[in-house]
Amino acid sequence: MDHDEELPAGVDTEALLALAGSHHARATRPLGTGEAAGHLVKVYALEAPGRTVSEQDTEAALRIAGAHLELGRVRGSLGLAVLIVHAGGDGDYVLVHTWIEGHMSDLAVFTGPAGRPDRLRPGRTGLAPCVWEAAVLSHERDAFSRHVLDGAGPLAERLVSWGADTVEGDVR
Repeated sequence: MDHDEELPAGVDTEALLALAGSHHARATRPLGTGEAAGHLVKVYALEAPGRTVSEQDTEAALRIAGAHLELGRVRGSLGLAVLIVHAGGDGDYVLVHTWIEGHMSDLAVFTGPAGRPDRLRPGRTGLAPCVWEAAVLSHERDAFSRHVLDGAGPLAERLVSWGADTVEGDVR
């Protein structure tokens, strides 16, 4: 497409430029790997400017993840999950990403008002990761492929490598 061409009518120029103008980095930090509902879970904090993921937020997210993962085997879960605890600019989010059979994944998104982990509820149908959450999940896709699927050696060693392969710092 030439830069002088008209854009299709469905392209919302104002909204896209407003998003571009307000886009910023968000701090990401790994919170370790643990167990929830029989799954090995790698946990991340993702923080909008001025927001912090607290220990209380993480504990609430782990409870939510545990409840969600209880039915993991029914959904074809392979027992590995990534948990993102996101203190967002417009509220709080918890994402539970699970690797399932057939090279597929399962994603649950929970949303709620900022600072109210007791009010987190399943997101609306079709809700997908935001750009910052997608950056973490992109890293996790690569780590899963690199260490678990393409790795060598005993599975336990591959899983230790997967758990140690984290993204930290600012994501855009």
